[in-house]
Amino acid sequence: MDNAVYSRIDEITTRILAGGEMTGDEGRWMIRLDDTYVPWLMAGADRIRKTYRGDEVEVCAISNVRSGNCSENCSFCSQSGHHKTAAPVYGYIPAEELAKQAKRARGWGTSDFGIVSKGWGIRSDKEKNQLKEYLNTLGEQSDIGRCASLGVLTEDSAQWLKQAGLENYHHNLETAESFFGNVCTTHTYQENIDTIRHARDAGLRVCAGGILGMGESEDQRIELAETLRNLGVESVPLNFLNPQPGTPMGNRQPMQPLEILRNIAVFRYMLPKAEIRIAGGRQFLGDMQSMIFMAGASGIMIGDYLTTKGRRVEDDLKMLDDLGLTFRGDTQQRREAQGAQ
Repeated sequence: MDNAVYSRIDEITTRILAGGEMTGDEGRWMIRLDDTYVPWLMAGADRIRKTYRGDEVEVCAISNVRSGNCSENCSFCSQSGHHKTAAPVYGYIPAEELAKQAKRARGWGTSDFGIVSKGWGIRSDKEKNQLKEYLNTLGEQSDIGRCASLGVLTEDSAQWLKQAGLENYHHNLETAESFFGNVCTTHTYQENIDTIRHARDAGLRVCAGGILGMGESEDQRIELAETLRNLGVESVPLNFLNPQPGTPMGNRQPMQPLEILRNIAVFRYMLPKAEIRIAGGRQFLGDMQSMIFMAGASGIMIGDYLTTKGRRVEDDLKMLDDLGLTFRGDTQQRREAQGAQ
């Protein structure tokens, strides 16, 4: 252990708490620290989280409204039609089924519910009609926040979604621009960036992050954080690669728990005011899942993911309550259920 390392962490922490920021060079130094310093990093990240986000967490859930045979060739994704996987294949689910899922998620205490559909953006009137039905049904049957992840957006499609009743748009950058060619070649990094800008310009709240553990370097993780900061993204989901058989990344080793916690903490230092939401791959933390909030996370996705099962919702809700964290947009239904236990 080196006292100079602790002092440097403390200096950066104090600067951020006073309204400053961490430089990219400092981020590249911090993300390389060995596991000895993870508890100290987490302590600083926790102070930053509490200062800028408080003890209120944002809880969201998603629905994979159609699956398989995706035109995009993302190397991590089991839904890509370019890979041979065991992912389910089905068309759009009925709007009433989507509303049922949304109501259940609202009962858990989630504030936002995501309509996730494979593919490159909105290409046809058929897709527009289906999305319009989804948004109308959700608006009529639930007060849950309406979010969507539909791939690349044009300026026109972003404006259309806003007019159709969408509130939030999710589109991950996935990784650093310098590594993106190893992840996907069927759309460009610039299209990802343009999508974020089009969504924001249309008046949608933007949610954009990435997946760590795909083979990128630690410097490239900081590059991703810097890009998100430069774009002013307010909600940042962090995923950790869950290698799927049949994909080009299917044989990669998952990240280890302390590495995951260190990376969450560094992203909190890089993005002190952002909502940092932990999503896919959280299971690789094992018994350390509750420590994500001490590492600086301020949000969580609960329920199932796109083609993989999530942790039991009851376990996640108990974890949040045991930590004394409150839910943004909490529901009376959930509070009554907790009180009856």
